[in-house]
Amino acid sequence: MKKLFKGGTVINVFTDTAEKTDVLVENGRIIGVGTDYEADEIIEVTGKYLCPGFIDGHIHIESTMLLPAGFAKAAAPHGTTAVITDPHEIANVCGTDGIKFMMSASEGLPVTVYFMVPSCVPATRFDESGAVLSADDIERFYGDPRVLGLAEMMNYPGIIFDDPATLEKVRRTLAHGLIVNGHAPLLTGKDLDKYIAAGITDDHECSNMEEALEKLRKGQRIMIRQGTAARNLAGLSGLFDEPYSRRCILATDDKHPADLIANGHIDSMIRLAVELGKSVFAGIRMATIQAAEYYGLRGKGAIAPGYDADILVLDDLDTVRVGTVYKSGEKVAENGVCLPFEAPAVSEEIKQKVCNSFNVSEIKPTDLHIDGTGSRTCRVIGIIKDQLITEEKLLPVNLDTNNGVDTQRDILKIAVIERHHNTGHIGRGYITGLGLKHGAIASSVSHDSHNLIVIGTNDEDMVAAANLIHKAGGGMISVRDGKILAEMPLPYAGLMTDAEPAAAAEQNEKVRQSVYALDVPADIEPFMTMAFVSLPVIPHIKLTTLGLVDVDKQELLPLFTD
Repeated sequence: MKKLFKGGTVINVFTDTAEKTDVLVENGRIIGVGTDYEADEIIEVTGKYLCPGFIDGHIHIESTMLLPAGFAKAAAPHGTTAVITDPHEIANVCGTDGIKFMMSASEGLPVTVYFMVPSCVPATRFDESGAVLSADDIERFYGDPRVLGLAEMMNYPGIIFDDPATLEKVRRTLAHGLIVNGHAPLLTGKDLDKYIAAGITDDHECSNMEEALEKLRKGQRIMIRQGTAARNLAGLSGLFDEPYSRRCILATDDKHPADLIANGHIDSMIRLAVELGKSVFAGIRMATIQAAEYYGLRGKGAIAPGYDADILVLDDLDTVRVGTVYKSGEKVAENGVCLPFEAPAVSEEIKQKVCNSFNVSEIKPTDLHIDGTGSRTCRVIGIIKDQLITEEKLLPVNLDTNNGVDTQRDILKIAVIERHHNTGHIGRGYITGLGLKHGAIASSVSHDSHNLIVIGTNDEDMVAAANLIHKAGGGMISVRDGKILAEMPLPYAGLMTDAEPAAAAEQNEKVRQSVYALDVPADIEPFMTMAFVSLPVIPHIKLTTLGLVDVDKQELLPLFTD
């Protein structure tokens, strides 16, 4: 049956123009763009804009805390019709079983889910994850048509210093003619040259124009990132200008459900760019044809003959207000609501493996105690607002008073507790920049190994929060005086919920707001920020189950300097 989208204005991603014309669709594909077409069904779109479906160039679906079906329900109404996901969150917990779970759970959704196979499980030698993925494990996925390559190569020291196992993963990927995603924050000069020369062709970690331009000049594509915690678009807004925009793609990376539902997905990024004075056409190109061409997604990214009929009907162009969403010519979302669809089946065996991910003993107050007396100069992790980068601060702490915690000076205790193999390993330290004045917060979402992470003002609340997360099989929680203020259970690998998106967003928002009631400033995203404090591939200082890590030198640091 032929369908004709009649009377609309088509956004042409090849010419950066808006052309009033009709679009003819048959069997899920566009077969004509022009006038005087006949069809079995007329879809009247007079006064509307027709735009290709948006593509997220790099996302971790697990970070939305929704199963793939739930994510699709939330993202499709915002015009997202395809994403390239890296399931390294669940792979760090459940290994290849986790990847298989995500691939099964994403079959046939109204949002096409493509995969990059996790490259760094674990991310570094300082991580204790639930699994290890070898080059052999990775290569087994390369025959699947939805697998596009090797996900973000976070282990840039492994590339720079010629680690054989790391280089082998890249070599095999390139031999299959597939893409290797980059992940090299602040890497520059000769080290960057060597990293790119290995075959790594993009980066989504740029936080300033100088960094982005160096990587562009050296041939990489830049994925401009605007997630829940890492919000880089404003600082990289110059990339929307010529000649840079043609080498850029949009990506969210990590996006919490409340943020996704309230503020949008890729549509919100284009909207923000327009608010900053940038071309809506450049934003749409980055979100469509440029992502499709980079990943080799034939038939995606444009409204033109021979392309898939992934079509957005925009009520307004400059505000990128998505009215109706068509996937392969079929309506899948309208007026902010995803139409019903059947979620794909997942084997019970794999589901059980994913839902039983905790192997850790009960935490006791002594487990979190930092040994020492008197006043000591300490390496304190400093949070930088809206960035995943942290800084090392040398601050005096008084171990005789609340074991060094000083809320007046915003010095809080942080602990990362190994949860996969019951090793008993616990990293302990101090953190500043969060502003917490009471209680504690804890989560099983802590990149990338997803051990149990807790930040607090006293050991008792920290212990209570950690044990409650363990009992729930994963989640996020806030505690004050031993009592739960709010929680969000995440039973799937300690990362995701099967709740409906609206319910998940409500839980997510309640637990966030409960932390603001503990005096955390409202412009800080507490759980997402906390989740990245344990990732030792993003400069400059992080905490893992083994202790403090100097990310730049890739070595463990003593907590005290005196």
